Amino acid sequence: MIRLAVKQMGHSGNFSRISLRNLLLLFALCLPLIFSLATGARQSTPAADVSGSWTGALGGQLHLVITFAKLSDGEYSGQVNSVDQGAVLPMNAVTVQGQRIRFEITQIGGVYEGTLSNDHKQIIGTWTQAGVPPQPLNLTRSESTAPTPASSAPAASGPKEKPITVPIDVSIPIAPTAFKADGKMHLVYELHIVNMGPWDCTLTAIDVLPAGSSNSLASFSGAPLEGMLERPGVNALPKSKIEPGTNAVVFMWVTVDRKEDVPAAIQHRITVKLGDYPEELSVETDPLAVRTGPVVITPPLRGDHWLAANGPSNTSGHRRALIPINGRAVISQRFAIDWVKLGDDGQTYHGDKLDNKNYYAFGSEALAVADGIVTEVKDGIPLNIPGATSRAVPITLETIGGNHVILDIGNGCYAFYAHLQPSSIRVKLGDKVHRGQVLGLVGNTGNSTEPHLHFHISNASSPLGSEGLPYLLPSFEVEGKGWGWRPSDATGAPEKHTMELPAEDEVVRFPSQR
Repeated sequence: MIRLAVKQMGHSGNFSRISLRNLLLLFALCLPLIFSLATGARQSTPAADVSGSWTGALGGQLHLVITFAKLSDGEYSGQVNSVDQGAVLPMNAVTVQGQRIRFEITQIGGVYEGTLSNDHKQIIGTWTQAGVPPQPLNLTRSESTAPTPASSAPAASGPKEKPITVPIDVSIPIAPTAFKADGKMHLVYELHIVNMGPWDCTLTAIDVLPAGSSNSLASFSGAPLEGMLERPGVNALPKSKIEPGTNAVVFMWVTVDRKEDVPAAIQHRITVKLGDYPEELSVETDPLAVRTGPVVITPPLRGDHWLAANGPSNTSGHRRALIPINGRAVISQRFAIDWVKLGDDGQTYHGDKLDNKNYYAFGSEALAVADGIVTEVKDGIPLNIPGATSRAVPITLETIGGNHVILDIGNGCYAFYAHLQPSSIRVKLGDKVHRGQVLGLVGNTGNSTEPHLHFHISNASSPLGSEGLPYLLPSFEVEGKGWGWRPSDATGAPEKHTMELPAEDEVVRFPSQR
């Protein structure tokens, strides 16, 4: 069966695998968004210019629009638009060497390799994906997007003299709270950058500095920086080029080895090019305090083989779910996880995949992660039939999370549990609950494609109209990693983690709370 499988959570509290045969994409809890472009690879030999859009059909059935963008340093980035499935996926490790083209889509374990024709109008190639036989995929260039020869391209305008200031406005909606995951410390936040000048402003580098220091904690440029960018409302490449009066969002993820390496405050040195002005210009932002002490909670589930689908990473659908709610764009799902349970065969179900009861997660008890007060309950939404497009009710802001519960667990933190079974919720508005108490049963309601628990912590009692916060679990074990993981794949004992947040696609065993 022809298949473009996607191990990626999408936009609505559900996780997802895109497949021609079975579109199991558990969308994050949000309206559809365009995914960012990802990293490319530095050119090592002279290469043809493949910039622009290309079209093809995988197996003659799955229609794709593939777009390449050449960055100022010669690297490429790109994206794959699966038209029939309504998903846009970022490319990784794009290389163009001579007439050879290669790119990866790491989210789904896919690799494309092809050869550009002599007339530069076709790419003849093969798509290879884990668990799927190699398939031919030939691409045809869209003539309207063919690159313009440099000699005939109009020159961009720019300042005639060095500006007295860099005309950008930089804001950070919520300061980062340092947390530990996968054995290291992380700072996660966003830069919102508005170009207030009359010239194109191209971001060329962002350096993160301890406040008052010239030593970088992290530096981003080229394709890695391109992969961190989104252009709300603008679907243009490269995303690092910000037109006058428009804005970009930079999804920052800074990692250091030890807690002692986390500074009390950080600054940003942002380097840009303004139109055709020959020099790069830099500006340093004001210091930003780094928060510490994430909330510590116990697990929302019991047992083993729980996959942290669409969990914390800088490319997951949850991470990029910037949604305007009540006139303000927020990311309530910044650290959300769609917990899906794997069987010993690595699958999420057995038998008939259209029967919710056959999914290993279905009916699991959703547990209070701390003492708290119930601030929101939604019930009465019927179960979906598992599948990519099957929804029992129209999806709105009120139904997107399905049957759900929100707990106020104190200190401005709220725990959100989505997609519960109808009539399984055991608490009501205003109830005081205790850590480990059963709140309801895992189901498949709202914008969900199969049974799972969407869980996150945020700073307000609103599924989407709040800012997501990191949290720590006192203890859990990592059994393995990735979709399709099986116990037989293990090469040793599970790794114990303490005071950490599970990372994307880790397969986790929770300690008993009884």
